[in-house]
Amino acid sequence: MSTDCLFCGIVARTVPATVVHETDTVLAFRDIDPQAPSHLLVIPKEHYPDAAAMATADPRLAGDVLAAAGKAAKADGIDATGYRLVFNTGTDANQTVFHAHCHVLGGRRMSWPPG
Repeated sequence: MSTDCLFCGIVARTVPATVVHETDTVLAFRDIDPQAPSHLLVIPKEHYPDAAAMATADPRLAGDVLAAAGKAAKADGIDATGYRLVFNTGTDANQTVFHAHCHVLGGRRMSWPPG
């Protein structure tokens, strides 16, 4: 766990968040700046700077994040009509919190390309 990481603070419960799903290895919560009617973030409880680092170091954990994304989507009621999963990796991809995380976006029709 990184002491200066916002998402590590959420895992430690020193930073508030609206949790929608949790397992031993991952946490899913509502994004504070939603970009869709439903915008959730799914993070590993262990700190990795991005999805690529997480997948390389612990492929099983990457699978846990994906499985939790589906469960969080279901818990939020967006699984029936569809949702988008996004991993921003690095500054050019607009990653702003350097703790691996998956965006789960839904609740409306998504356009392509995303921008």
